[in-house]
Amino acid sequence: MSRPGDRRPIVVGVAPDPAHRMAVAWAADEAARRRLPLRPVHVEGVPTRGYRKPDVPPSWEEWNEALHKAGKQVLEEVTDFVVARHPQLEVDALLAEGDPVWVLCEQSRDATAVVLGSQHLSRRQEAFGSASVALPVMAHTHCPLVVVPEPEHITQDPAYYVVGVDGSEHSAAAVDMAFEEAALRGAELRAVFVWEPGPLRLFDTDEPQQECRRLLSEIAAGRHARFPEVDLRHEVVVGHPVQVLTDASAHALGLVVGTRGRGGFTGMLLGSVSQGVLHHAGCPVIAVPTHG
Repeated sequence: MSRPGDRRPIVVGVAPDPAHRMAVAWAADEAARRRLPLRPVHVEGVPTRGYRKPDVPPSWEEWNEALHKAGKQVLEEVTDFVVARHPQLEVDALLAEGDPVWVLCEQSRDATAVVLGSQHLSRRQEAFGSASVALPVMAHTHCPLVVVPEPEHITQDPAYYVVGVDGSEHSAAAVDMAFEEAALRGAELRAVFVWEPGPLRLFDTDEPQQECRRLLSEIAAGRHARFPEVDLRHEVVVGHPVQVLTDASAHALGLVVGTRGRGGFTGMLLGSVSQGVLHHAGCPVIAVPTHG
């Protein structure tokens, strides 16, 4: 995810509610571990047709001024929160206007990672509601996207990460990220290859599973040589990928997946494993894109 001398910031989307600060805390800790700047981003809305509330200012100028004032207050509170947590951390807050998805995707072009919070809304709200920006950002981000749940996730000792592997180039990028994260946190890494047999292959499991193990060993071998301190475990599990990965990461520090697996289409995530684990996983989900 990062290279020596790389100073691309960790970008975190900031919600106005001070009770929702898990994403900010995760991003600040990650920036401190990587010795990178932290960029909290708060995106202001704009007036829309049909918007009617008694407290709406009577003019565009007054509306804009009120938004700016509220946004600056939010960022000041977040900066104070971060500095109290990591006094030496470089913080570069940004107040932006427009569509949050567009702003965050543009920020992702020059970021090490983009971090967002999730209140675990219903599946319909997460997929189609205006309250969520995680899915469209995941579809178009240029860097890894981290979605951190509220409230705080409970992990277990020894600490571990889970990475989903399917043999594609997209999961290879996820494995790179997973090794890096595990090394930074002194954690174990569980590389999980999920085999979902078709209805005609229920009685022929040995050969496909051996192929899965071969691919799993192959994709992890070079990375393990780069990060020998990471205790790596291979697992081949039969089942549905979303369910298996969700169960495997129940008490993990994080679940790392590629944003596209075999047969995916750019920007099309409905029904994909990455979207599924975003709905169901209780730990932070790190979605890693592959470009080019």
